[in-house]
Amino acid sequence: MNPDTRILAAMRAAGETGISGAALAKDLGVSRAAIWSRIEDLRKAGYDIEASPHHGYQLRSSPDRLHADDLLARLGPGKLIGRDIQVFQVTASTNDVVEKMARDSVREGIVVFAESQTRGRGRLGRQWISPSGKGLWFSVLLRPQLPPAAATQLTVVSAVAVARGIERHTGLKPEIKWPNDIVFGTRKVAGILLELGAELDHIRHVVLGIGIDVNLSADEMPEELRTIATSLRIEGGRTFDRSDLAATVLAELDAAYGRLRRGDFHEISDEWMRRCSTLGQRVTIRMADRVVIGRAESLNEDGALLVRTEHGRLEHIIGGDVSLTKGPTL
Repeated sequence: MNPDTRILAAMRAAGETGISGAALAKDLGVSRAAIWSRIEDLRKAGYDIEASPHHGYQLRSSPDRLHADDLLARLGPGKLIGRDIQVFQVTASTNDVVEKMARDSVREGIVVFAESQTRGRGRLGRQWISPSGKGLWFSVLLRPQLPPAAATQLTVVSAVAVARGIERHTGLKPEIKWPNDIVFGTRKVAGILLELGAELDHIRHVVLGIGIDVNLSADEMPEELRTIATSLRIEGGRTFDRSDLAATVLAELDAAYGRLRRGDFHEISDEWMRRCSTLGQRVTIRMADRVVIGRAESLNEDGALLVRTEHGRLEHIIGGDVSLTKGPTL
C-alpha cells in the first residue's frame, strides 16, 4: 500500500482514539514532517482530519468523491479483486479501459472506477446513463480458469455479490432478475455486463462491468427511465456513502470469486436462487434468432437458466432479454 492508503487505513482503524504522528512515522518509516505533509495533501483533497496533542490525528469525514487510496484503505489488504484500483473523473467506458489492460497482460483483480462515463453501456448494446458523482460505475479484470461455456457462472457470482454488498451497506433487500439485473420490484437499481476474450477451450480474460445507481433523486432520473429504474436513494429515502458501498461490494465480489475458484459454485447458485425474482415465473426470453416462453425453474451447474416450455421441454438459456409473461403458470 502507498503512504496515503496506509495513513487513511490507520486513521480509520484508530477511530475516535486517534493516532499520533510519531506512530504513523514509525509505521511508514518516514519523518513526522513527511506525515504532516501527507496529511496536508489529504486535507486539500477534502478529508476532514483533526489534529490534537492528546489524540493525534483523527479522520472526521471524507469527501463525496471516489479516491483510489481511500478505497484501498477501506478495502484492506489481502484481496485479489481490488489489489489495485484506479479512478478516472470521466472516461468513455470503464469496460473499454479494462479491456485494453487485459490485452496488455495486466494481472487479474485490477478495478477501474469512473465518476462519469460518456459512453457507458449495458447488455444488448443499450446505453447506461452514468451521471457524475451519483453512482458507482466500475469494471474488474478477471482471468478465471473456466471453459467459455461456464462463463455464465461469473454473472451469477457477480449478481449475488452486488446484491449482498447493497444489503450489507444499506439494509435494503434487493432481488436478482435473471440474468444480470439487481432490482427492487420491477425497477432496476444495478446492472452487470460481462465481456469475454476467449478461445474455443478456455477464457483468456473477462471484463466485468458493474453500474449501481446510488444517489440519484427521482427528478434526476431521465423521464423515460422512471418507471423501470430506481436508485438506492429513492428506495432508502436517504443518500449513501459511495466509497463505503464500493469497498463493501468489492469485498463481496472478492469473497464470491474466491468461492468460485475453490469449486463452490453450487453454494453461490443456491443463494442466487433464493434471491432471484424470476424463478417460478412465466417468462418470455427473446434471443437473437428465437423466442422461448415458459416457466423459469432453476439454474444448472454452469449457471444457465432452466425454462420449462408449454410442451414440457426443458430449455437451457445462457442469454437473452427476459420479461414476465401474463398467463397460466406452466
